[in-house]
Amino acid sequence: MNENLSFRIATDVDVPAIWKILQQSIERRRKDGSDQWQDGYPNLSTVENDVEKQQNYVLTQNGKLIATAAVIFNYEPTYDEIDGEWLTNGDFYVVHRVGVSDEVAGKGIATQFFLMIEEFVKEKGVFSIKIDTNFDNLAMLRILEKLDYTYCGEILVRNSPRKAFEKVLK
Repeated sequence: MNENLSFRIATDVDVPAIWKILQQSIERRRKDGSDQWQDGYPNLSTVENDVEKQQNYVLTQNGKLIATAAVIFNYEPTYDEIDGEWLTNGDFYVVHRVGVSDEVAGKGIATQFFLMIEEFVKEKGVFSIKIDTNFDNLAMLRILEKLDYTYCGEILVRNSPRKAFEKVLK
């Protein structure tokens, strides 16, 4: 199942496939009873903006796009105020808007994708990844636990509390 995977930066051509995957992920969150992503965010313009800024990365399998995430260097204003404490204060990448195609959901692809993101970050000479998620996004919380992300506290995103995590890469 996890063969022929390729991690790369997204291009304009990928926007429709990325948006389709995010729409599937939004619907999965709704069916799971999660409030996350049920307010019109993310949307198509979010995807277009991420691709334009060259901060959207995708995972393909045999050439087909199956996962997407924004991977952003040193920028997340909501992380400036945390009810808790980050593990580090230096350079970091933040991972946002992670989506996996319905075709591969629940098959370990998100975990593989995160491991590839971690390798990418280390190749850039950065050893910290920060991420946040809703309290009720159980799928993401399981992935973060499995991959040894450390719970650091709460932040506010669009006036909604989120659990914030960091992983110091080795």
